[in-house]
Amino acid sequence: MSTEILIGGNGKTQAKLAGRMANRHGLIAGATGTGKTVTLQVLAEGFSRAGVPVFMADVKGDLSGLAQTGTMNDKIKTRIESIGIQGYSSAPNPVLCWDLFGKLGHPIRTTISDMGPLLLSNLLELNDIQTGVLYSAFAVADDNGMLLLDLKDLRAMLNWVGEHAQELGTKYGNIAPASIGAIQRSLLVLEEQGAEHFFGEPALSLQDLMITDFSGHGVISIMDVTEVMSKSPRLYATFLLWLLAELFEQMPEVGDADKPKLVLFFDEAHLLFDRAPQSLLDKIEQVVRLIRSKGVGVYFISQSPLDIPTDILGQLGARVQHALRAFTPKDQKAVQTAAETFRPNPEIDTATVITELGTGEALVSTLDEKGAPSPVERVFICPPGSRIGPLTDGERSELLGRSPIKGRYDTAQDRESAYELLQKRIEEESRVKAEEQARVVAEKQQAKEERESQRGTGRQTVTEAILKSVARSVSSSIGQQIGRQIIRGVLGSLLK
Repeated sequence: MSTEILIGGNGKTQAKLAGRMANRHGLIAGATGTGKTVTLQVLAEGFSRAGVPVFMADVKGDLSGLAQTGTMNDKIKTRIESIGIQGYSSAPNPVLCWDLFGKLGHPIRTTISDMGPLLLSNLLELNDIQTGVLYSAFAVADDNGMLLLDLKDLRAMLNWVGEHAQELGTKYGNIAPASIGAIQRSLLVLEEQGAEHFFGEPALSLQDLMITDFSGHGVISIMDVTEVMSKSPRLYATFLLWLLAELFEQMPEVGDADKPKLVLFFDEAHLLFDRAPQSLLDKIEQVVRLIRSKGVGVYFISQSPLDIPTDILGQLGARVQHALRAFTPKDQKAVQTAAETFRPNPEIDTATVITELGTGEALVSTLDEKGAPSPVERVFICPPGSRIGPLTDGERSELLGRSPIKGRYDTAQDRESAYELLQKRIEEESRVKAEEQARVVAEKQQAKEERESQRGTGRQTVTEAILKSVARSVSSSIGQQIGRQIIRGVLGSLLK
C-alpha cells in the first residue's frame, strides 16, 4: 500500500490521493476566494510529509507561510472533528524561497541557449518569419561554438547575423533586416520588464528542487512571482514551461514508483496556454503525457477547467473543484464542463453542487490504486498545519540566512560567451579591413609616384625651355625675313 495524502472529508468518507497515482497529475479549479490556495497548501504539506519535494509558484504572495507553524482556533478544531483527521498537529514545513528577480528569495536563472528558440519566440510573441530568423541565429551560434547565455549575447548574435545576412543566407535562409529589428525591439521590452535578471548564470540546478531535510521531509520550493505577474506574466508562464521541459529531458525513467520524485503546482495555469502557437501546445501536451514516467506530477491551478486544453485536461487524474458561479453563458458552460469531468455519484447532482459550494468546500475525485477514478465526493478541505498567510520580512530573512543553498546563486557570473567572442571577431574583422584599406592606399600612392617619376624623366629644364623658345623665335624671324626677300624679288621682277 502506497502513501496516501488526505485532502478532505465529510464525516462519512474521506478523499485521499494515493501516492503511486500522484504522478498522474491533477487540477485544482474554482472561482476567486473559494479556497484554492488552502487546498494547494494542504496538498504541498501532504507531499512534503511523504518525502516528496514540491515546487510551487506563489502568485499572490501568501504561500510562504508554509514555513511557519499554524495557529489553532475553534474553527480549525471543528473542521478536524468533522473530517475525522487523526493525529493532526500544527507544524512548519521545510521551505526554500526563490524569486525570478532575486529579491524575495534565491535567484532563479537559466541561459538563452537552454531556453531555446521555441519557448523564446513564444515569450517574445514573434510571428513565423521572425521565429525562423531566431532559429537561424541559434543555428549560427551552435555552428560557431558560441554560447548564448544572456540577453546581450543574443542581441550581439542577432546584430552579427544581420550584418552578414547575405553570406549566411545560402546556408541559413533569408535573414531580413526588418525581422532582426523586430526581434531586437521585443528583447528591449523584455529587458525593461526585468528579464535580464532571469537569463544568465549560475543557472538553476534541478537537483536543488529535489532535496529532503534531515527528517526525510520533502523540501517545498516556493517561487515568489508577485512582481513578475505585474510586469511580465508571459515570462512567468515561459519559465514554467521551460522547467517542465528541462525535467522531462534530464530526469531518468522510473516507471510506477510508490510516490513521485517531484510534484509541481502551476498556479494561473491559463497563462501557459494563452496565445501559445499550436506547435508549442502540442509539445506541452506531449511532455505532460510522458513526464509521469519520470516520476513527476503536475498540478494545474486555475479558475475554470475551460482554461486547460482538452488534450491536457484529459490526462489529469486528480480533480479538486471549488465553487463556480453561473452568472453568464460562459460561466454556465464552465460549470457544465467541470461537472462532466467527474465520475458521477448517484447521490450528488454535480452541476448543481458546484454552484452551491461554500468557501473551503470542494468536489473531489482521485485515482485509486488501480488507476480508476473514484466517484465524485463533496468534502470539506483539511486545515493546513502551517500558517495561512505570508512570512514577515524578518522571518524571510532568517529563512534565507539558514538556507542550505545560501550563496550558490546569489552572485551573477558572466563568463566568455557569444558577446565576448563576437566582439573579438568584430575587432579582428576591423583590423583586417583597416590593413586592407591601408594596403590599397599604399599601392595607389606607389603607382602615382611611379607615374610621376616616369613623366619626370622626359621633362625640360627651365634653361632648355628658354633656349628652345629663343631658337624657335630666331628661326621664325629668319624664315620670315627670307620669305619677304623672295617675295620682293619675285614681285620686283614682275614689276620690272
